[in-house]
Amino acid sequence: QVSRLAELPPSSCSDDDDDDEGGLLCRDLTQQDLAVPPKPSTFSRCVRYLAFLWNLLFLLLGLLVLALGVWGLLAKASLPGGERGAPLSSDPMLLFVLGGLGASAVSLAGCLGALRASPCLLRFFLGALLAFGGLEVLGGLLLLLARRRLRDGLRDLLLLCLLRYQDDPDLQFLVDEVQRSLQCCGLGSYRDWESNPYFNCSAPGVQACGVPASCCQDPLQRGSVPNAQCGFGVLGLGAAAAGAVVHVGGCGAALGAWLRGQAGAIITGATALVLVEVVGALMALRVLGDV
Repeated sequence: QVSRLAELPPSSCSDDDDDDEGGLLCRDLTQQDLAVPPKPSTFSRCVRYLAFLWNLLFLLLGLLVLALGVWGLLAKASLPGGERGAPLSSDPMLLFVLGGLGASAVSLAGCLGALRASPCLLRFFLGALLAFGGLEVLGGLLLLLARRRLRDGLRDLLLLCLLRYQDDPDLQFLVDEVQRSLQCCGLGSYRDWESNPYFNCSAPGVQACGVPASCCQDPLQRGSVPNAQCGFGVLGLGAAAAGAVVHVGGCGAALGAWLRGQAGAIITGATALVLVEVVGALMALRVLGDV
């Protein structure tokens, strides 16, 4: 634009033409040429590239979570055409797919919005962050106001996990890890495994009247070899005899105590998540203000 001003002939805008139509047109063109947009400052350029790298990091993390979810679904043949596995709508790996897809889409909008200085993409990115923040605040309020209902819902969920123990490999892995880590068995006690159709004493098969090996006090045979049959027949024993083989206490109370002990870590994680969103939003607002 400076070169265009330099190429204008000196006589194109003269004082004698101020009152005619050519003079008005000349003044308008001169004002447009003089309206040169300000050059972004070094700080603005740094914020722009930092916003791009910031969102690129979370884009890669979102794609990683998405790939993990898709791999989990394919590994269990839960996708259409699979031969076995839980229905796709109730598969826990679907949460990884949806979470990774959402994080990737929002982070991609932030990357492209910062790189191309696109007001539309930046506004979409800010709106998505605002929506996520609102959901987080709503979830926190629900935890505070409906703790008893959430506790009952968690109890029903754990009971459902016991019933579907053999139907979902991910669920089976989760239940085993909880029982092994917290040294517990069942929901209220080891007797809760009687509700499972495979461990019920009236069920056919070798697992009848048994509990999973993760309930055993010593699940390793001779200290090194896993013993998958250490819980067989435990439900047919008395409480004292069963207590010598498996953990008789339920996981409901143990899980509640563990969550209360991890309250500080949960609050710290939630605060870090909010700070990440605030930093991303501030950088996007700065880039949007410079557009």
